[in-house]
Amino acid sequence: MNERRLGRTGLSVSEIGYGAWGIGGSMWLGAEDQESLKALHRAVDLGVNFIDTAIVYGNGHSERLVGEVVRERDERIVVASKIPPKNLQWPARGGVDPDEAFPAEHVRKSTEKSLSNLGLDVIDVMQFHVWSDEWVGRGSWLEGIQALRDEGKIRFFGVSINDLQPANAIALIETGVVDTVQVIYNAFEQAPEDELFGACERHDVGVIARVPLDEGGLTGAVTADTTFPEGDFRNDYFSGDRGVAQTDEHVRAILEDLGIDREEIAEVALRYVLSHPAVSTVIPGMRTVRNVERNTAIGDGAGLPQERVQALKAHRWDRA
Repeated sequence: MNERRLGRTGLSVSEIGYGAWGIGGSMWLGAEDQESLKALHRAVDLGVNFIDTAIVYGNGHSERLVGEVVRERDERIVVASKIPPKNLQWPARGGVDPDEAFPAEHVRKSTEKSLSNLGLDVIDVMQFHVWSDEWVGRGSWLEGIQALRDEGKIRFFGVSINDLQPANAIALIETGVVDTVQVIYNAFEQAPEDELFGACERHDVGVIARVPLDEGGLTGAVTADTTFPEGDFRNDYFSGDRGVAQTDEHVRAILEDLGIDREEIAEVALRYVLSHPAVSTVIPGMRTVRNVERNTAIGDGAGLPQERVQALKAHRWDRA
C-alpha cells in the first residue's frame, strides 16, 4: 500500500483509506457487524492505516466497531471522526450563527462521546461534519478546538465540506487553523479541482476525498434497472435528473470513450481521484472483505495514465 503525507499534519496515510459510514448501519442498509469487523481487519492486513468515521454513523455504532479493531491491532492506525452540528442542519446554511452549530461546549461534549465510543485516549483528526465560511473569525468553536488540542484529546482539526460546495472552505483554509478538509471528489464531481485543491496545496492542507465511486454509480453495479431497499438513502441520491437510468447512461459513455469493460470502471474511478497531487487519501465505503480486497489493490501509487485523466475531464457531471 502506497502512503502519502496528510498535509502539514505530517501523518503518513494509506492512499486507500476506510470510509466507515456504511458499517454504521443507519442509512446504508444491509451491513452486518461480523462482516464489517472482518472487512476492517482485512483492510489493516492489506496496509490501510486511515479510517474515517463519525458519531452520527449509526449513533456511534461505526465508532464502536472501528475502536474495537484499532484497539486489537498493533499497527499505527490514524483515526478521524466528526462532530455533528448541534442544530443538526445538513448542510450548513447561510445566515446561521456559528454557536448554533458548533459552540465550544458542544465541540467538547461530542469529542468526549466519540472518545468513549472508540475507547481511545486521543483522536488523530477531529472534523466538523459540516462547515460554512461565514463562521471564520466568529463564535467559540475555535476556542473549543484549541482547548481539546492543548489537553491532548485531539491531534489535528479538519472539516468535512458541505456536499457540492467545495469552495466553501477556502476562507477557513487561508486562516491557517485547519489541518485537513474532506470533500466529495470523483470522476463526475470534479469541482474541487477549480479552486479548493489549489488552496490546499498552497497552505499544505491534507485532502480526504470522499464519495469517490459516486455512492456506487461509478462501480458499474448501478444500471437502469437497479432498485434499492426501502429506507436506503440511495433512493434519494439516485433521483431526479441523477437517477439510475441517467447514471447508467453516463457510465456507458465513459466505458465507450475509454474502451474499458464495466468491471474496470471502479478501478479507473479510484485511480482518477488518486491522480490529483492534492489528494492525500481516498475513503471508499467498504462493508465487505471483497470490497476491501478490490479497492486496496489500487493503492499502489500508480494513479491513472495522464491520457485517461484527460479523457475523464469530458465526463464532468455537476449536480444541480
